[in-house]
Amino acid sequence: MKTNQKQILIGIAILAFYYIASFTQFSLFELVGMDYTQLPLWIKTSYMLTHQIVMICIIIMLLYKTLEKDIIDLKKNHKLYFQKYFKYWFLLLGLMMISNLLIALFSPNDIAGNEEAVRELFELVPLYTFISSVFIAPFLEEFVFRQGIRNICTNNIAFILISGLLFGGMHVLTGLTSYWDLLYIIPYSIPGLIFAYLLVKTDNVLVPASMHFMHNGVLMSLQMLMFLLG
Repeated sequence: MKTNQKQILIGIAILAFYYIASFTQFSLFELVGMDYTQLPLWIKTSYMLTHQIVMICIIIMLLYKTLEKDIIDLKKNHKLYFQKYFKYWFLLLGLMMISNLLIALFSPNDIAGNEEAVRELFELVPLYTFISSVFIAPFLEEFVFRQGIRNICTNNIAFILISGLLFGGMHVLTGLTSYWDLLYIIPYSIPGLIFAYLLVKTDNVLVPASMHFMHNGVLMSLQMLMFLLG
């Protein structure tokens, strides 16, 4: 894969913007002297959803030419991509299940801190959690951790490893409750590694984004069903 200075700068801009916007998400409230923790839940979730939508819109603008190319390619080759790469979703699920089972044998924690936080949030605001996890996170994360990093790193192996491990680390470190949680970088990195591999093979970020969307959609739909039946 060939790259140029402009692509590298776009990749750096995407990563920098994502992390700055994520870590300063509630700075607006602090600037006006408001304690966002005391706000009603519906206001906080509405604000977070708006913030995520603004983030993905800005990143889409940065990746406009790439995404324009990828949309045309996906329309032309979506059947081929589905037939060739759908099996990797089953590989992803199998590897995650095995690694989670192995970790459960040694770790005192039943689930990762991040997963526990997602479940708690789902109990409080199921609709927001579903929308955020299924319709926003897959595309936002693929545009950042796949295409953003790919713009910077052209070596295939290095890209797959960096992209996958950063993706796994992001999910674990943001919900870290104990050192045992660090083990969950393994199952969380597996999807990132596979999604990165798909980007290398197709040169189309919408392919891993579509699989990410499907993956989150299936898991969150099952969780929503359990919530409604419970």
